[in-house]
Amino acid sequence: MLNYDEKFSNRLNSRIKGESLMTFPDDYTVIDIETNGLNSTIDDIIELSAIRVREGVIVKTFSKLVKPQRPVGRFISNLTGIKNSMLENEHSIEEVLPEFLEFVGKDVVLGHNINFDINFIYDKSIKHFNKAFSNSFVDTLKIARKLKLDCENHKLKTLADYYKIKSGRMHRGLEDCRVTYEVYKCLKAYVLAKMAEFM
Repeated sequence: MLNYDEKFSNRLNSRIKGESLMTFPDDYTVIDIETNGLNSTIDDIIELSAIRVREGVIVKTFSKLVKPQRPVGRFISNLTGIKNSMLENEHSIEEVLPEFLEFVGKDVVLGHNINFDINFIYDKSIKHFNKAFSNSFVDTLKIARKLKLDCENHKLKTLADYYKIKSGRMHRGLEDCRVTYEVYKCLKAYVLAKMAEFM
């Protein structure tokens, strides 16, 4: 008989995620998370952020820190600026994740290297609520790679610099959402301009 950990692991190995889209919707929600590690099965989400967009315009934002089960290490603190002292009085993932999921609703979600974010959200949703996160999604990293832009790499900060987008503290959820939104608009404009050349 499988124990709980084995059953949970099997559920994660057969993730039923939403569809990966190569389209440019006008209505969507940009998402970004910060975590205290890279392994979605054992590490914790420490920040959940989202920006709701309608007809290409930001209409609402969401951002909350999350108290992790394990402390944040020095590397992550230096990378994100999020310290353990900032998290000790915050709510747990069991309390914050439902608020985040309600905010996102059934929207197409958009993010940079979004599979990382989706895997964490999916796994935590399955673990705590036995509910899959199955929203379809758009990945700006995937789009940028397809377009073969003349830039050193396709990191979010590199693309922001390439498009001369002003950015604040990277690796914070809401700022990463905002920069991703701006990068997406530039990528969309580039593709539409190229399409117009053939019409």
